[in-house]
Amino acid sequence: MTDDDRKAIAISYLKSLDAGGVSPTTGLGLFDHFSDDAEVFFPKWGVARGKAEVIQMFTDVGGTLKAIKHHYDGFTWHMNGSDSFAVEGTSEGQHRDGPWMADSPKWGAGRWCDCFTVKDGKITRLFIYLDPDYAGKDTARYGWIPA
Repeated sequence: MTDDDRKAIAISYLKSLDAGGVSPTTGLGLFDHFSDDAEVFFPKWGVARGKAEVIQMFTDVGGTLKAIKHHYDGFTWHMNGSDSFAVEGTSEGQHRDGPWMADSPKWGAGRWCDCFTVKDGKITRLFIYLDPDYAGKDTARYGWIPA
């Protein structure tokens, strides 16, 4: 696979999240993007190993989200010609506890980095790094956040 092929898999996966389960560009369902032995990390959930746990993790986390939209034209791709790569970006959406948008407020949720490994057209490893406090409710523990 080329870097462009791997990038297309990542974009299709993200678009399936935005569309609520099926990528409008490829027609692939969210879980069709993953290998049977995939590993996925999400903060405050841990590492899901194997497709059954990946489905459970996305069900648990996705159950807290009413909508999500990634800002594709602002992505920064870190491609290196190998199966592993990273992408940084921003998002906005509606969590069960309230809305979020990157930079609103500047310390809030919405900035993320995904580290992918894609082999044979499937995501085999995805580590998601972001603030899972989408609605910005966890402020008391951080003295630098204004009250």
